[in-house]
Amino acid sequence: MSGNKNSLYSKALLFTIVAAITVLIGTFVTMFYPMMRPEMHPKLENLKPFTPLQLAGRDIYMREGCMNCHTQTVRPLKADVLRYGDYSKAGEFFYDRPHLWGSKRTGPDLARIGGKYPDDWHYQHMANPQAFYEKSNMPKYDFLTKKKIDIDKTVAGLKVLGISYKPEEIDELKSKNEMDAIVAYLQQLGTSVSRKAVVTVDENSVEEKSPLSGKVEAVAEGQRLYKIECVGCHGKNAEGNIGPAFADSQRTEKELFLLIANGSEGAMPGYANQFTREKIWAMVEYVKSLKKQ
Repeated sequence: MSGNKNSLYSKALLFTIVAAITVLIGTFVTMFYPMMRPEMHPKLENLKPFTPLQLAGRDIYMREGCMNCHTQTVRPLKADVLRYGDYSKAGEFFYDRPHLWGSKRTGPDLARIGGKYPDDWHYQHMANPQAFYEKSNMPKYDFLTKKKIDIDKTVAGLKVLGISYKPEEIDELKSKNEMDAIVAYLQQLGTSVSRKAVVTVDENSVEEKSPLSGKVEAVAEGQRLYKIECVGCHGKNAEGNIGPAFADSQRTEKELFLLIANGSEGAMPGYANQFTREKIWAMVEYVKSLKKQ
């Protein structure tokens, strides 16, 4: 019995201390030590540090609370990948302090937005989202064009992140405004990830003439889709804006179908992964109807 009284198990305080130390050692070995190893902090080969202008834009993105409505992480789900592109990789976020993954999609995910649209699209969309999407509840950010970049804050951020920069890059900020900065930030999102081939339509599988030709309901459906997706770039009446005037298009019906389905790299996204062929042909029918007006 005396031996039991002197055992570790009979001394509550000592047992608690030893148990706590053992748990802490185990936690360090299994969690904290691996987290500090380089392989636990991968960086994609194509990932580049933020430029001063991009980092200034990221600060504005956080200040305006953009992550409350937009995520920056594509989940490995078929629907996500089809709509936004390849799923997110850990190595994309090497320079993100803090990460801006977000959790709510009031607006679309932005993880692959970089290079999807030209700069002019972003400038106009940020200034007046409703000109692109009539029912958008995104605020107008035209006031950003009147605000200068906080250069001291940007330089401080570069130093904290350990990102080197050139004096001329800082001088460039003096001639830029906050709209320039946030557009620069958006245009680099997702560009470090190799672009997987998006859904495209082979031209040999497309009819020369629209199978919906002459159908009034097809024109109405095409107009509805046009108002949702195309107004910002091509104008309310297809008069042209960032993109060309569809009303003056000399493309054949097949060419129009392929343009809408496959898009144009860096200028126009394709809709083959979003719309059925019937919907795309309906848009072609609407464009055709504009030529007759």
